[in-house]
Amino acid sequence: MRHLIYTWLNKKYKQNYILEKPYVGAFIIFLFCFGFLSVYKPLGTHGTQNLSYQETMAIYCFVSVISFFVVIKLLKKVRYFSDNKEWTLFKELISILLILSGIGIAVYFTGFIVEPSVPRWNFPVFFDSFQCAFLINIIPFLFFTIINYRSFGMQTLSFMESEDNAFMATVQENIEIISKLKKEQLSFNPGQLLYATSDGNYVLFYLNRNNKIEKEIIRNSISDIEQQLSHIPYFMRTHRAFIVNVKEVRMKKGSTLGYRLKISGIDAEIPVSRSYTQPFNQLLTQYH
Repeated sequence: MRHLIYTWLNKKYKQNYILEKPYVGAFIIFLFCFGFLSVYKPLGTHGTQNLSYQETMAIYCFVSVISFFVVIKLLKKVRYFSDNKEWTLFKELISILLILSGIGIAVYFTGFIVEPSVPRWNFPVFFDSFQCAFLINIIPFLFFTIINYRSFGMQTLSFMESEDNAFMATVQENIEIISKLKKEQLSFNPGQLLYATSDGNYVLFYLNRNNKIEKEIIRNSISDIEQQLSHIPYFMRTHRAFIVNVKEVRMKKGSTLGYRLKISGIDAEIPVSRSYTQPFNQLLTQYH
């Protein structure tokens, strides 16, 4: 269970728009928080003796934006948080927590200037200020984190072509697939096969020939086809009904409980059963 949580938290995740674009993000934070506070007046927020409610909230919102800038600039100087391309859900959550904590502390100390008549050197006042700032400012952060959920677990893959002579020789050699009744035969280049799937007593092959997706069908079982393709190391059985060319995989999503694969030019998603996830990842690492 602990391993699954660790894997889940360290998957690649699209960075929160507010974190990715801090200048625009600061504008969003100010507009949202000021608008939200003005309309709903949540958590017992109030004006002061010298300032109206809107003026008081505007000051607190401005301080929130400044503290947001300070914390995010500090985070970007830390190597762990500096690479947007290697962003994970764990980095996202920790960043938001640190930023909101900075905002909460800044709001608390701003109260000494905005509300001088209130005794503030005590934990209840600190907790109240911190809680109010945290709960209100977290809303825009969560909004952009949640809308990125669709990309969670997806991994875009790029294939680096090998110049190995043995590999090039394999590519040039056609594969001859024989039907179970030995009355049909299918020939194709290994690089042309995208995937094959079982359809009753038949196996349907998806081939990329001259940048055009073609379908070929032959009477046979998927297990027999797996044996006929076993000499090609990058063809893998990923499911009871699917064989995939690992080199053609362009995206995967899911967890160790099972993946869904995307192949260029194919709308359908190819499943990877739970029992195949570990060998699939090993093969994927080898060929991508």
